[in-house]
Amino acid sequence: MDIVVRAVIAFLFILLLTRIVGRRELNTLEPFDLILLVTIGDLVQQGVTQNDMSVTGLILAAGTIAALTVLFSYLPWRFRGLRPVLEGEPVILIEDGNVIDRNVRRHRLTQEEIAAEARQQQIDSFGQIRWAVLETSGKISFIKKN
Repeated sequence: MDIVVRAVIAFLFILLLTRIVGRRELNTLEPFDLILLVTIGDLVQQGVTQNDMSVTGLILAAGTIAALTVLFSYLPWRFRGLRPVLEGEPVILIEDGNVIDRNVRRHRLTQEEIAAEARQQQIDSFGQIRWAVLETSGKISFIKKN
């Protein structure tokens, strides 16, 4: 039972940590960020199992994490009020060609990062953008002006 409690605490800690760190797509992670994720995973694993090398410990820890993942994907679907807390909300970064600096700073983005994403979608200037939205997945969506 001790492993289950530690797995719950680890899951909640990782959920909180990812909410604090912010939204980034995996393909935009720097090498250091990826190494940091792997290191955190190893540290969390050691904290959950406390060097318990048994198959039972593995099944309990992995099963608890899997059950919590399913639960935390079900909760926002069932209870709308939990969606902003568990999944976040889309954030407008650009409106009618004007960058909303407060939102960009809050999500630790630079205008250069937004411009690079826009160029990948064949948009060469912010003036062409009606809306740029940071989605809950970390992807930036662009709606062009007509």
